[in-house]
Order: sequence, then C-alpha cells, then structure tokens
Amino acid sequence: MNPWLLGSIVLLAAGFGPALWLGSRQGPVDRLVGLEVAGVVVTLLFMSFAQAVAQPSYLIVPLVLAVVSLAGILVYTRLLAPRR
Repeated sequence: MNPWLLGSIVLLAAGFGPALWLGSRQGPVDRLVGLEVAGVVVTLLFMSFAQAVAQPSYLIVPLVLAVVSLAGILVYTRLLAPRR
C-alpha cells in the first residue's frame, strides 16, 4: 500500500462523510453546498487514485468531472433562483 492509496482512503473516509451530511440537510442551500463539497472530494479522490496506480491516463476522468460538476452546480443554482 503506497501513500497515495492511503491518502485516497483517508480522503474518502474524512471528506465524503461531511458532504453526505450536508447533502441530506433540509434547506436547498445546504444541499447545494453538500453537492459542491462532494464534487471536490470525488475529484481529489480520483486524482490521488490515478497517482496511486501510476496511470497518468486516469487523470482524464477527474478533469472532466471537475468541469461537469461545475456545470451541474450552475444549473442547480439556476433552479434555486426565484421566479419572476
């Protein structure tokens, strides 16, 4: 077990729990923050996993996930906006 794989496991255990807790709260703003935190944690998890297995081609997935996560956040924020 290399340090990158150990870091991935620690990141999954320590980072994804608060994201799930925030995502399951009542308010829509709390869910939005939970979604943002989950996107960041999963992106970092995939990046550290790519380093752990020494496959630079695996870095495509977290890079695409970062862009898609940002677009998803913007759509979700647009849906939260008050109607006129």
